Order: sequence, then C-alpha cells, then structure tokens
Amino acid sequence: METRRQRRKKKVRKGRVFIVLLLLLIVSAGAFAGTQYWLGTQMAADAEGLDYNFEDDFSGVASDNGKVNVLLIGVDSRGEEQSRSDTMMIAQWDGQDDEIKLVSLMRDIYVEIPGYQDYKLNTAFYLNGPELLRQTIKTNFGVDVQHYMLIDFSAFENMVDALAPNGIEIDVEKAMSEKIGVSLQPGQQTLNGKELLGYARFRADQEGDFGRVNRQQQVIEAVKDHALSISGVMNAPKLLGAAQPYIQTNMTNSEQIAILSRILLSGGGDIKRLTIPLDDAYSNGSYEGVGSVLELDWPANNAALQEFLE
Repeated sequence: METRRQRRKKKVRKGRVFIVLLLLLIVSAGAFAGTQYWLGTQMAADAEGLDYNFEDDFSGVASDNGKVNVLLIGVDSRGEEQSRSDTMMIAQWDGQDDEIKLVSLMRDIYVEIPGYQDYKLNTAFYLNGPELLRQTIKTNFGVDVQHYMLIDFSAFENMVDALAPNGIEIDVEKAMSEKIGVSLQPGQQTLNGKELLGYARFRADQEGDFGRVNRQQQVIEAVKDHALSISGVMNAPKLLGAAQPYIQTNMTNSEQIAILSRILLSGGGDIKRLTIPLDDAYSNGSYEGVGSVLELDWPANNAALQEFLE
C-alpha cells in the first residue's frame, strides 16, 4: 500500500513532467513562429518597400471612449516619391464589445484641405502625407484617428499568398478582366494574391469606384476570417515577415502586436461597414483643374458617420 510520502513523490514527478512538456511546447511554438517569420522575410527579400519621409509628425490622439481608430491608407507607389492615396479607410476596434468597424472614404470627395485650396480627398496625402490627410478628415468629418497604417498595394498579393497559400474564397459577382491584370469568372472562386488584388481594384462597370470600395471591404473581411482560421493563425508569422517592407506606420511593434493579439484572442469580431458618401447624400460636380468630384450633403453624411463610430 502506498504511503503518503510515495503519493507526494508521484505528484511532484507528474508536475515536473507537465512543466517540461509545457516548456517544450512553448519552445517548439516559438521556433515554428520564428521559422515562419523568416520564410516571410525571404518572400520580400528583393522588395524595395516603403520609405516615405513626411515633413510633419502624425499628431492623432487617442479617443475618449477607449476605442482605437486607425487610418488605413492604400497606395500604389510604383517607385514614385509622391503618390495619391488610392484607398482611405477608418478602421475602429472596440475591445470591450469585440467589434470592428470599417469606414471607406471615397477618394473623389471634394473637401477643404487645411492650408491648401479645396480639392479631392486623396490629394491631401499627395500634398503632405498622413498628417495632412488626418487633418483633412478631422476638419471635414469631425473624426480624429490615433494611428495610421500605410500599405503598398504592390505587396498585397505576397501578403495574401503568405497567409493563404491555397487561396481565399470570394463570391465573384461578374466576369472581370479590364485593367486588373487577371481574368476572373463569376461564382464562388478561390483566389490567390494577384487575383484577389485584381478583384478588389476592379471598377470598369457602372458602379465604378463605389463597387470597387464595396469589394475592398469584402476582401478585408474575407482575409480577416481566414486569418482567424487554424491555418491562418499558423501562417500569421509568415504574413508579418512578408508584409514588413510594405507597411509604414506610427504604431510601435508592441502596439501592433497588442491589437492583433486582442483581436485574435477575442475571435476577431464581426466587421460592420459604412461607405461615405451615403447612397442618396451626394451629387456629382466638376471644377476646372480638379475634374469630376463628389459633392456631399455634409449634415447627412457626418451625422451617419458620427452615429456609426460612436
């Protein structure tokens, strides 16, 4: 019959075995993540990457309600020192309610640009980078953002291929090929990085930029859903490695990891989407030297935006 001392020794041995196994698991996971990250950096080894030097520091402030607002700026630099922002979105993360909100701002909105003449919204970035774009959004829409993240579209396909080597499923609503570098057929499709980027950028139909913005939002949601799958989580370190040269932000590495970790651990939350201008709250206009613009019904659009982000 076992004595109390013998039972205690067995418990101690079992405890030690558990600790050793746990440490081995942690070390193995760290080694795997490190290897995946290195593989991602190799995918982008020849990338020139983003290297903008902006005159003004980004002066966004944290919101009073504890929600994190990030200005997502998509550019197609093609080696140019200056480029207009092709995509502008406000992404809001609410950690308490596990909720993500995404606001797309159409690039042709006619706005007041502080210190410059009135022009299209996407011109603000061209004139003086993220800080002027932040000021322009705050001046016209009454919304401030805490962080910005500049993403080069030329890297998008590498990032998707790192996250989802077998592609990401998208319901393609129509045949698409004009000016996107790929040919897509209607129906449920599994798209690689190049094809997914083409889908997100297509606008050669009656919907024009409005359809393009809607597809961009769909793509972000599809990528987010895949990132939260088991295979997506496994490939996340590789994605981070592949994306590094193509992302420029005022967020520290610890801030990026903290937000990403919170989203992953919470299950990612649903994405609520809004596009500005609203469907029936704008008109088409044109100005000499500016071209075609969107003239907003400012009270209607700003009321909807404030209510959406509150």
